[in-house]
Amino acid sequence: MIDYYDWAGGREAMLRFGPDTGPVVVVALPLFEEANRTHAFAVTMLRALAERGVAGALPDLPGQGESLVPTDAVRLAHLRDAFAAATRHAGRPAYALGIRSGALLDSAAMLGGRWHFAPSTGAELLRELERLRRAGGGDEYGGNLISPVLLGELPTAGAAQSRTIRLESDARPADRHVPGAPLWRRSEPDNDPALAALLADDIAAWVRSCES
Repeated sequence: MIDYYDWAGGREAMLRFGPDTGPVVVVALPLFEEANRTHAFAVTMLRALAERGVAGALPDLPGQGESLVPTDAVRLAHLRDAFAAATRHAGRPAYALGIRSGALLDSAAMLGGRWHFAPSTGAELLRELERLRRAGGGDEYGGNLISPVLLGELPTAGAAQSRTIRLESDARPADRHVPGAPLWRRSEPDNDPALAALLADDIAAWVRSCES
């Protein structure tokens, strides 16, 4: 179902999945190009959660997805405020599901808990954006114009405490490591239904433990 939520900068779209009652998991996709590569995967995860009786929501954030806000007008505070507004609109006990740099966006939201998959720091995101800019030349970062203010905010941007899941290929500390390939590194958008189902099992069990 297509829904909408309002934040201080306007109105954005939000996809809704699953039951109308009980807790809801709200996804923060990674920023910029990685969002395109993981969107289908996130939708598959939310559909899998719905099959497990857990509701989900996937909001567009300012400057991302189908948002009408220009990417070069976006600040970190806008993204965090919009995500917080999306969780309020989603209602019920809300939980964040942050993927990659999406883990940087849930700190302003009132949540029952945070669950992060392969979270990246702002400094890591900045290095990736600079790599894209050098590869493409000019002032664009993988086809996006990005405000110098946002770029300046990234080096110190970090994620709030969460349940953290990483791929087995990532040796950094996590609550759990799982098999799978980093879809955000693919040259084209891709999906991994088996990994989505595995993560949906973990999320559903985690949400229920938080609710009990």
